[in-house]
Amino acid sequence: MAMDDVVIAGVGMTTAVGLSAPETAAAVRAALMRFEPIAYYDRHFKPFTVAQVPEDGLPPLAPALEGAPLPPRIARMLRLATAPLAECVAALPATERKPPLVLALPEIETTLPLDGAAFLRALAAQTDGAFDAAASDATRRGRAGGLAAVGAAMQAVRSGRLRFALAGGVETYRDLYVLGTLDRDRRVKSAANLDGFIPGEGAAFLLLTTRAAAQAVGLAPLASLGAVAEAVEPGHLHSAEPYRGDGLAAAVAGALAQAPTRAPVREVYSTMNGESHWAKEWGVASLRNRGAFAADHGMHHPADCYGDPGAAAGPLLAGLAALGIRDGYRGAPSLVYASSDAGPRAAVVLDA
Repeated sequence: MAMDDVVIAGVGMTTAVGLSAPETAAAVRAALMRFEPIAYYDRHFKPFTVAQVPEDGLPPLAPALEGAPLPPRIARMLRLATAPLAECVAALPATERKPPLVLALPEIETTLPLDGAAFLRALAAQTDGAFDAAASDATRRGRAGGLAAVGAAMQAVRSGRLRFALAGGVETYRDLYVLGTLDRDRRVKSAANLDGFIPGEGAAFLLLTTRAAAQAVGLAPLASLGAVAEAVEPGHLHSAEPYRGDGLAAAVAGALAQAPTRAPVREVYSTMNGESHWAKEWGVASLRNRGAFAADHGMHHPADCYGDPGAAAGPLLAGLAALGIRDGYRGAPSLVYASSDAGPRAAVVLDA
């Protein structure tokens, strides 16, 4: 393989089924799940069932943020991101400068708009300057935004502008306004609504570099990355236009066309979360690109284990695919794709 390949050199995760990348990967591989009712009630006066990280598994806010007027959801997202960001950057040699971060944030907001720049400043304070906040970006939203963040970080590394870059996402649905909005739209899974999803939470980060740079500092890459392909679905969940599945089909076709190998795809990692809309979408995309997949390819949608992690989904899936490829229990190449509630769709191929 070429020495200018972009590779994943480090990964960090926190989910409802694991407080680190190895724990999450092992739990997902074993098909463990962690769903529980919480003290927020739906329109039928029943407690919402969610997938959440245990309170004692989250670090406190940093002293610099104590007393700051942070909304509870933002404070929880900062705590969710702390350990996985530290886990990810632990792979970076001490001699290297702190890399910038491209971060995906939630698609669904509360009554207070989410300020990406302010969140990055708070995250830098929370993690004791684990990344170069001044050169970072947090404008991409939702599930597909996580892979878009990976794509932006890849471009910076591949162009030579950066030697190392971080890409990630963080989200929690554990917010009464957010859950109420989803419940109003009949999207939260319950006994009264079977065509819904389990709201989750989590954070995931990837450390990206070139194969040559990884070799120079003694890092063993987990997996190589093709180019991230992005597209838009006109008939998305919030649109009045008819749904045809064009967006994901185009994103998958674009990722496959730019893949680093011509071998059939052995594994697919999906943001499907239990809602029938997403299964239909994958049906369209897989049929239009069916020649690219091995007949016995695996299909993985870990939201079955840790709920829907929203903006963290893309980096989570890419990290899980990379760990599976490195450790030999998943095949390569692997396709990872993510779909937001609105139009954005994104996909990327990972290889050994």
